[in-house]
Amino acid sequence: MARFCSLFSSSSGNATYIGSGRTGILIDAGVSAKRIRTALQERDIDPRTIAAIFVTHEHTDHIKGIRVLASQLHLPVYATRGTLRGMAEYGATDGDFPCEAIEIGAETAVGDLLVRAFPTPHDSIESCGFTVELPDERKVAVATDIGHMTNEVMRGILGCDLVMLESNHDIGMLQNGPYPYFLKRRILSDVGHLCNDACADVAVQLVEHGTTRLFLGHLSAENNIPQLAYQTTYAALQEAGATLGRDYTLQVNPRENDEGLILF
Repeated sequence: MARFCSLFSSSSGNATYIGSGRTGILIDAGVSAKRIRTALQERDIDPRTIAAIFVTHEHTDHIKGIRVLASQLHLPVYATRGTLRGMAEYGATDGDFPCEAIEIGAETAVGDLLVRAFPTPHDSIESCGFTVELPDERKVAVATDIGHMTNEVMRGILGCDLVMLESNHDIGMLQNGPYPYFLKRRILSDVGHLCNDACADVAVQLVEHGTTRLFLGHLSAENNIPQLAYQTTYAALQEAGATLGRDYTLQVNPRENDEGLILF
């Protein structure tokens, strides 16, 4: 049985586990290795069964624990060439583990999983999201750190059975909040983060094309509220004629997920 768990999901740190029952991978490791190992063990996942780490981009909240965790478990780390360059500048590739460059659009086989990267618009060197094809041909996607929705991202996630999609901020909360102007401008830019309303629009398209499980991730602690993110997407889906529990399930990923594994 396939397993999915967003272990950490926020601007403070990100790590997502996806497994087939035989093979497991992490997408990002943006908190300490100790915290990731503890979070896995709390969900009865033996860290030694993880076969690889895939990295979306080189920002600290996605790579903080990689050097130690990959060295401890001797895990290969996969990322685009641009991301590997960025990681090297932070010293994140300086450890006892191999780094493998991946190409956008190419498939990487890890055990019985097929992982494919798609480009994402974010203020990093060569950021990407990932789709993971399971042995039964179902697909899972992780799409966060997206300044705006592009055709490339939509092609990557459309038709996936489960999608973790960014719902970072409420525009009103951000504009009227305490962040300095330059940071507000960065977040609202085309290479910043996806807002609740944009996320909801994408969610409607996903459900119309067969996605049945939606997870809203990378919520800002200062510029969003889980209930608001949930309600924005739920209302859009309801207006589009989709019924919760029949056509889709919807969950907001907390900053630290204490809800265990999702089996599907």
